[in-house]
This record gives sequence, structure tokens and C-alpha cells, in this order.
Amino acid sequence: MIGAMRERVVAACDGASKGNPGPAGWAWVISDDAATPARWEAGPLGRTTNNVAELTALERLLAATDPAVPLEVRMDSQYAMKAVTTWLPGWKRNGFRTAAGKPVANQELVVRIDELLQGRSVEFRYVPAHQVGGDPLNDFADRAASRAAAEQQPAGSALGSPEPPPAPASGAPRSSRRRGGAPGASKSGASRSGGAGTGASKASSRTIKAKFPGRCVCGRSYAAGEKIARNDTGWGHPECRTAAAG
Repeated sequence: MIGAMRERVVAACDGASKGNPGPAGWAWVISDDAATPARWEAGPLGRTTNNVAELTALERLLAATDPAVPLEVRMDSQYAMKAVTTWLPGWKRNGFRTAAGKPVANQELVVRIDELLQGRSVEFRYVPAHQVGGDPLNDFADRAASRAAAEQQPAGSALGSPEPPPAPASGAPRSSRRRGGAPGASKSGASRSGGAGTGASKASSRTIKAKFPGRCVCGRSYAAGEKIARNDTGWGHPECRTAAAG
């Protein structure tokens, strides 16, 4: 267990799937007293979805921390956070079925997280991904999860692993990591399909307002309500579609 003899632990967790579904990984990171990354762990998940990766990251963080110590969890996945804070009570009342009567997706992970949350003080804090001057713990967890997804190897401070490398510069070609953010409707709020790429020869010139937060091919996120355009493999900033087409 991590966190003993501390009044409060501040941590972040994140998941990544390069393809959604595709090669996936999870990661968590715990800050030191200066609110900078101190201890962390990441691991591979084989081929699975963004949502499974996000939930697994939270489950591993909760399992690795002392339940007697209050915990702040910073996340950029609205699905994972809402799943265990907003939707979970209703799912439990309905026998883990949605309002439409369908089985709750990723039920095993949700039940495990619910068990780990019992009797402990946990505060969830949503932090937007990939913001200039954004949350350093979330950024660290994001990079560690992405590397675990790409390399399919465990890593962490206990293993002596080096810090995960920074994300490519804005506009650089990169594969999909998480939350491609296609603006379609979701089941039980668990939306945000993956998909990113570099080519845009088949892109549409139409722009729409995103229903959900997502991630552009350039690696930066976009917010719900922000104008986005489709490239040949996903959705993103209109200017990035134009740049890729050129």
C-alpha cells in the first residue's frame, strides 16, 4: 500500500487505447509534498477499449493506496469518473442494468471499484487533458499510459523506469490514444470512440459542435460545444484537418 502516514494523497490516473479498441495501457501517479510526480506505475492491457483502460487505471490506483488515507483523484475521463460517482447508484438499484434495461458495460471493473471505494474518503476532480499549463499529474499519467499501450510493457518508479517522454509537438503525426470524441450518442454516457490519424484527403469541410470532449489528431483535446471537423479517421480541430490535407 502507498500513502501510509500521510494526511492526504493527491494522485492522477489515466488509460490509453491506440485504436479503441486497440493496444491499451493504464497508469497512475502519486504526488510528493510539492505536488509533483513521485511514485507511479503503468501496465499493458493487450487489445481493449478506452473505457476499460480508464477504469482499470482507477482500479489499480485505488488498490495501490491506503484506504485509511483520504485520496484526491484527478482524471480527464468523464466516463470513468461519472461511472463511479453519478451513474453507479442507479446501476446498483437496477441490478447493474441501464435505464434501457441493458447490462452495464464493464460491470466487473465497476463493481471492483465500488468495493474499493467503500469506507474510504475519495474526492474525484475532473481535469481537462492536454491543456497548456494543465495539471502535471494528469499529464504524467497520460504519457505513462500511452507508452504502456504502445510498448505493452509494465513500467513504474518501483521498476526504476525512466519518466515517460513528452507527447509529440502539436501537429506532429501520431496514432490514436484515447477519446477520439466522435460526436454521436452514447450508451449510458460511455461514449467517446477512438480514432485519429494524419491524412485528411477524405475529410469533409463541414464543421459541427462536439457533443462530448475528445482528442484531435494533433494530440490536443477539444471541449464539448467546440467546433470540430471530420478527417478521414476521426474528429478534431478544423485547422488541423486543413493542415493535414495540405
